[in-house]
Amino acid sequence: MKRLAIIGSGDLGELIAYHATNDNHFNVVGFFDDFGNDNTKIMGKIKDVQAQFDLGLFDYLMIGIGYKHMKFRKELYDKFKNIIPFGNVIHSSSYVDSSVSIGEGVFILPGCTIDKHVILGNNVLLNTSVVIAHDSTIMSHCFISPAASIAGKTIVEECCIIGINATLIDNLKITEFTQIAGGAVVIDNINKPGLYTGVPAKFKKNNNYL
Repeated sequence: MKRLAIIGSGDLGELIAYHATNDNHFNVVGFFDDFGNDNTKIMGKIKDVQAQFDLGLFDYLMIGIGYKHMKFRKELYDKFKNIIPFGNVIHSSSYVDSSVSIGEGVFILPGCTIDKHVILGNNVLLNTSVVIAHDSTIMSHCFISPAASIAGKTIVEECCIIGINATLIDNLKITEFTQIAGGAVVIDNINKPGLYTGVPAKFKKNNNYL
């Protein structure tokens, strides 16, 4: 079985490791973390990733840096793309149509439904029970929270967060670095980055931490 290393040993890193192991995708050999914790599988800091790959200590990499750190997720991916292969963990309980296009470094948790001709970019996370309808595109480095529903022919640009139980109707375009709050319902295109809340979703504030 191929060996996986994960950047970030917090909750998301541990979640990737859990499903990668228990759903029989990878042998998880350890984590890279600049802050460290009590995890005994810390292999080093982020600056050590390439050297340990060059030594043959792992085969694939995934990014376990998550919510509210979209810029950093993108920076890490860009740092190692075309140098180290990124793994995908797509849980066996999720339905992913055979026509779906999936990038690298993608994490799809249990119970998701991904319909025909959907495009998922690189370094995308789909949490539990996400539904993405036909012909929609989720661009790279996005984080889709549990039970979010995205209707057909919708485009979510890079580095967006779609909150838990949020709903996006069909034929929309959501600009990069947008956060849709939990439970919000998006019925219009979003052209200005920021936090959007409510039903229907309205601009709330700038969201520079993304």
